[in-house]
Amino acid sequence: MSFVEYSEFIQEGDVAIIFLGHDSMMPVKVQQGAQTQTRYGVIRHSKDLIGQRFGTKVTCSKGGWVYVLHPTPELWTLNLPHRTQILYTTDIANITMMLELKPGSVVCESGTGSGSLSHAILRTIAPTGHLHTVEFHQQRAEKAAEEFREHRVGHLVTVRNQDVCKEGFGVTGVADAVFLDIPSPWEAVKHAKNAMKRQGGRVCSFSPCIEQVQKTVEALANEGFQEISTLEVLLRVHDVRSITLPLPDFGSDQPLETPTDTPVPSNASVLCKTTTPPRDMAGHTGYLTFATKPSV
Repeated sequence: MSFVEYSEFIQEGDVAIIFLGHDSMMPVKVQQGAQTQTRYGVIRHSKDLIGQRFGTKVTCSKGGWVYVLHPTPELWTLNLPHRTQILYTTDIANITMMLELKPGSVVCESGTGSGSLSHAILRTIAPTGHLHTVEFHQQRAEKAAEEFREHRVGHLVTVRNQDVCKEGFGVTGVADAVFLDIPSPWEAVKHAKNAMKRQGGRVCSFSPCIEQVQKTVEALANEGFQEISTLEVLLRVHDVRSITLPLPDFGSDQPLETPTDTPVPSNASVLCKTTTPPRDMAGHTGYLTFATKPSV
């Protein structure tokens, strides 16, 4: 199992996603002799998981059942242990597209945090790209490096424990793209520029406050970045469901002089599919500021 190379069968040491429902999932590390408790009963790793195909429907000890899914960056975002606030799929999709990431890209990231975006970047740049990620907090950096090894993407990423605002990314002139998710990204703009290739590249900064955006945009302009733009992604999901609507009586289709004995019943109705917007909508997460470093 790897987050960038998909396997058919579950093996010992794999991370699997136990799917109990759309709003209920959990990651488990598969181990010989281990058990996982769910509300539907016990899952025995040796019998129920090891050797089974990913996607298998597993019956638990109480008779209920779950699905065992192959981990993906999207599923990991929903199930990872939160060490920090994380980025979700809506913002991640825009970041990977607007940074123009592709297989073979070299990316610098700060900070690593819980690794939500990191896993999506690694899946996008595999198998020949590389991610240089910087985390200020030592324990978070160590835990992120451990997860990358467990998820078998350690060869694609270098984790550094340092202050990017003071020490930079630890590399110079190698990055196609840079991503900043730190409290004062404007202090790291010079280091981002130095880390990028002479041919240029793209940079993105994520900030929750507009004051941070203002300072970052000013720093980007002062360093010669071009095509500076800021966007905010607001997701509105519509639920599709079946509803019954009354069928109005518009009278007969026959000419007035032609009598009809088949009036529309007063209780006639029609079943149709429709979409309904949610009563509550997720609001502001953060501002994404993008810019381009021109070639030198």
